[in-house]
Amino acid sequence: MVDKRNRHEAVAVIGLGRFGGALAMELVGRDIEVLGVDNDPKNVQHFSGRLTHVVSADSTDPDALAQLGIGEFGRAVVGIGTDIEASILTTSILADLEVTSIWAKSISLQHSRILRRVGAHHVVQPEHDMGERVAHLVTGRMLDYVEVDEGYAMIKTMAPRWADGKTLGSLGIRSEYGVTVVGIKKPGTGFTYAASDTLIQNGDTLLVAGETTSAERFAEET
Repeated sequence: MVDKRNRHEAVAVIGLGRFGGALAMELVGRDIEVLGVDNDPKNVQHFSGRLTHVVSADSTDPDALAQLGIGEFGRAVVGIGTDIEASILTTSILADLEVTSIWAKSISLQHSRILRRVGAHHVVQPEHDMGERVAHLVTGRMLDYVEVDEGYAMIKTMAPRWADGKTLGSLGIRSEYGVTVVGIKKPGTGFTYAASDTLIQNGDTLLVAGETTSAERFAEET
């Protein structure tokens, strides 16, 4: 069992399907203690010995989660997918138990809204989020894309041709596009902080932050 002294730093993953199971294994790989909870004995058996502790329990039962000491965990992830009612009930119980940081998997925008209303601090919609990310990468000069908050994104993109040979300060990117170049990577080097006197050249990679629509517009420029 996860030691009581370590529970605030540990993560409770409820629902060990494809998403929850992969997440739990990734956390363990990063030396984070994980309590796995699932109502399917097959999933519990599959992850037994692979996670810090795995139990079979009904996560829609407040007493069951209370007995597991879930309220003492600093973070909990609701990985329940297709059973929307169980997902919502479980999230609500975690909120009642005053878990500090609740993450929940969603399968639709409506599901996401309800999860937030009942107490989820963070909602992820894996299929939608990945599809959106890949769509951004397929188009334009974007090399990577992360929406860090609703309506705000950070992108990695190739420097536009019109910026070649000019300093960042002279380009007026923030006033023109409403985004901030926060980092730059020269070929064969790592990322460094960008400053107003940073010289932009063809082949450079930029790390840009701003409102999603503004970041997208900048990445489409050539």
